[in-house]
Amino acid sequence: MKDNLKHIGILGRRHYDYLKANKPSVINIMRMNGTLNSYLKGINEQAEEMLFQLVKQMAKAEGVTEQLKTTDQLEWVRRMNSIRNRAEEIVNTELIYR
Repeated sequence: MKDNLKHIGILGRRHYDYLKANKPSVINIMRMNGTLNSYLKGINEQAEEMLFQLVKQMAKAEGVTEQLKTTDQLEWVRRMNSIRNRAEEIVNTELIYR
């Protein structure tokens, strides 16, 4: 059965792929209930919001500021990439791959 997975977002799609590989019965139940798309959209929204908040909090805690961005752009990019990678790992662990 092909699912109509338009407009669910990247993180929602990752969660769908995880469920498809590891918990296919969950997908089948949601298909029968007609809740699969709304569930995946909700997961995507939660994950995006969690990612945004984590990056914001981690940048503040680590002193990555707009001032750093103007004085040393390469350092700012390096540190923000590190923060984003760690935040994505947390989101993946807490929401996407569970």
